[in-house]
Amino acid sequence: MREPLVLIPGLLQTEDFWREQIARLSEVAQCIVPTSHFRMDSFSDMARLVLDEAPERFALCGLSMGGYVAQEIMRQAPQRVTRICLMDTSSRADTPEQTERRRALINLGKIGNFKGVTPRLLPLLLHPDNQTNKAIVDRLMDMAVEIGSDGFTNQQTAIINRPDGRPDLKGYKVPALVLCGRQDALTPLELHDEMALLIPNAVQVVLDHCGHLPPMEQPDETAAALKTWLAA
Repeated sequence: MREPLVLIPGLLQTEDFWREQIARLSEVAQCIVPTSHFRMDSFSDMARLVLDEAPERFALCGLSMGGYVAQEIMRQAPQRVTRICLMDTSSRADTPEQTERRRALINLGKIGNFKGVTPRLLPLLLHPDNQTNKAIVDRLMDMAVEIGSDGFTNQQTAIINRPDGRPDLKGYKVPALVLCGRQDALTPLELHDEMALLIPNAVQVVLDHCGHLPPMEQPDETAAALKTWLAA
């Protein structure tokens, strides 16, 4: 029987973000991508809505903002999670510099063409070789448009107000995978080293030639790591 696997996308991403992983994992997992939480402005509310959509017990994987949601789910209902993957994310609270940058992006999205936000983020999101990959960039742009300016504002507000989750990681009691791209400029490798050290018996996987979005940039390698984690 396939294990239910809840996949939570990141900032300005929809269920389409997980397209390649769903195709590659469908034989071993029942992939579920929640959608009702996309426009909430707090991780407490996001986690509650994801839990409402999820089966009673499930594997959990979140990327970037989705990783923040996953950590909140572990605070609210750890007994429902069979295993966890934190991917290209962080357990730390926002720094003042990060918050200032987020507020500037929020203002930019409100006063101008919202499509202008995503191109400004591309150097942070993708490995340099992928920043001109039209297929990937077009999908990121389309997802951003679907979420929209108001959704972006709410998501960034949630991110700004997130807690420091490092003390919680030591209490994880399920198989854990910490995965990231080696060239992730947004949540660098050292943040994943920190999480992997804090979570008991965590497995860490680092993908070369990859930025912040391994499921899109290195889909085969990402799926292989997830399959090993699902079999643990």
